[in-house]
Amino acid sequence: MARQTAGRHPGKVWTMTAVPDIQLSDGNRIPQVGLGVLRIDDDQTAGVVRSALELGYRHIDTAAGYLNEGGVGRGLKAFGCQSGPERANLWLTTKLRDSEQGYDSALRAFDRQLALLGTDYVDMYMIHWPTPFDWRADQVWRAFHRLRDEGRVRTLGVCNFLPEHLERLHRETGEYPAVDQIELHPSWQQRTVTAFCKEHGIAVQAYSPLARGADLTAGGGRLEQIAQAHGVTPAQVVLRWHIENGTIIIPKSVHRERQAENLDLFGFSLTPEEHAAIDAMDSPVRAGHDPMTYAYA
Repeated sequence: MARQTAGRHPGKVWTMTAVPDIQLSDGNRIPQVGLGVLRIDDDQTAGVVRSALELGYRHIDTAAGYLNEGGVGRGLKAFGCQSGPERANLWLTTKLRDSEQGYDSALRAFDRQLALLGTDYVDMYMIHWPTPFDWRADQVWRAFHRLRDEGRVRTLGVCNFLPEHLERLHRETGEYPAVDQIELHPSWQQRTVTAFCKEHGIAVQAYSPLARGADLTAGGGRLEQIAQAHGVTPAQVVLRWHIENGTIIIPKSVHRERQAENLDLFGFSLTPEEHAAIDAMDSPVRAGHDPMTYAYA
């Protein structure tokens, strides 16, 4: 199933873009391509979000730790999708700050976050990091269940959870998350994590799908060759590789033209040889943090 979305902007008609949905284990459907807003200042975020929505994005991913939920809310308001039919056609994700993990603290945090976003509910609420050195995911999950029962959250997810964290959560709560959002790109493919998620019905969502741009020069020029063969950019090649793997992606860009490019992934396909060449770019080098030691305060 694909969502037909059209951008709108004064004097400009954008091409219709068919963005597939991924069906989750809880029955909800998430657009496979979204906009990430990590490291965007709050006062800039509203314009970035509005630009993406005008281009046809229907999936926005933020977090308490990004300090820009207010900006996201202002962008949603400017586009007219904080409520009503437009809100129903939008997937909105936010994440719990690690320092606010716990049952009561998570409920208080969610109230504050929802007020900043200016909506009645979020589509997905996520534990941002597993913090195995100060594990409270079982307490958080009980709070998440309450929020879901109240209709203020639709889907429960986690970020940066490795198989041992997913197993512990399941052992303590009887449930796997619907989504695990992890750092994932050609040079850091996390095949053990993705295989575990596939086996247990957990959808994989990639942040830093381009390794913050570092992977665009990976492969000794092979990405450029593939891009030239299809008349696209190396970034589009990498994002198309994610799409064909069934991964949900949230590339970030503050530039309208790049946002449009990141959404334009469905007019070409990689050959099996091209896909295999990108598979071969895997390495032991991550761009981000180690989930065994990191906390997003």
